[in-house]
Amino acid sequence: MAVRNPQRAVVVGGSMGGLTAGLLLRERGFEVDVFERSPLPLEGRGAGIVLQPDTVRWFAEHGGTEAVERVSTGSSHLRYLGANDEVVYDEPSTWRFTSWTATYRALFVDLGADAYHLDHHVAGLDHDDREVTLRFTNGRVQHADLVVFADGISSTGRRRLLPEVTPRYSGYVGWRGTVPEGEVSSRTHDLLHDSVTYATASRTHIVMYPIPGRDGGTAIGSRDLNYVWYRNVAEGPELDEMLTDKRGFPNPVSLQPGMVQDRYVDELRASAPEVLPPAAAELVVRTAQPFIQPVLDIEVPRMAFGRVCLIGDAAFAARPHAAAGTAKAAADAWALADALRDADGDVVPALEKWEPGRLEVGRNLLKRVREMGRHYQVDSDADPADRNLRFGLYGPDH
Repeated sequence: MAVRNPQRAVVVGGSMGGLTAGLLLRERGFEVDVFERSPLPLEGRGAGIVLQPDTVRWFAEHGGTEAVERVSTGSSHLRYLGANDEVVYDEPSTWRFTSWTATYRALFVDLGADAYHLDHHVAGLDHDDREVTLRFTNGRVQHADLVVFADGISSTGRRRLLPEVTPRYSGYVGWRGTVPEGEVSSRTHDLLHDSVTYATASRTHIVMYPIPGRDGGTAIGSRDLNYVWYRNVAEGPELDEMLTDKRGFPNPVSLQPGMVQDRYVDELRASAPEVLPPAAAELVVRTAQPFIQPVLDIEVPRMAFGRVCLIGDAAFAARPHAAAGTAKAAADAWALADALRDADGDVVPALEKWEPGRLEVGRNLLKRVREMGRHYQVDSDADPADRNLRFGLYGPDH
């Protein structure tokens, strides 16, 4: 059927999945606006990202290898450390890494500020076979031919469309932090600066790798060393108390740098030398403001609702063990763009065609990361040579 152009697309959520979706939809001929609930630009998030092909596909196809290298750094080994920093496993393994901020900035520049709207909270949603209407808390009303909810684990779109779906806690949290590589000892730097490095102990593990520095530096000496230390915490009062910030407010999804109660930071630093190899413990102890993310699973039965869809963590939130969260959000957006192209921009049949494959990808990823978590955090039997424990959205061999 003939479809009028340009059609209007609205993306709710201005992180990397939302920015990628906005860029691709604009390429497909849509007029695009991205609405982000934060009142300030999404800067300064102290988290590292493992770059997988889908994550960097936008840069690779719109600027080549140089564009990817500008926002990333690399390593050439996969390494496991023993209790005294001895290398108990090492294999050649090439990966690239970025910081959340570096990639966000690059995508934001490509989209342009005019299409990006801060401080917009979606409150209401109506949709039928002709259009979607969004109502924002500031009074704005937006009509669109297509709405993409890319608004993360706490997605407003998911709550409106699938109120029965709630996050499920895994039984452990991820303590995260970064340390400038110039601030660690030469021994620690030698062990960590060119590898994805793991250390395991009973019912816990830590993973470490280099990322661009706070100022975007990617050369050795100007980067940060990033880590996630997974620690089991019982669901209920113990977890709720830990996720209460210094102001007394609960933070069920993420407790940001500087907001963790001092007593928990003190306990973290005291425990690190007792549990972790010296190099890993040094990173934890030297972190100025560690922060906490409870490890959650979210699984949806649907992702398409007429002219509305959910992508990324708004649909499936998977434990970070496969380092696939940003890759999955980007892959959802690329698949959506392909479906719209094949349907000549006819939104409803495009979403119907798009949904089954994305549900399959999400379910397969969830199954795999739950198994990874079991080996690391429950059974403590993770084998460094087990390829099923490797990074990757689609599995270790894809």
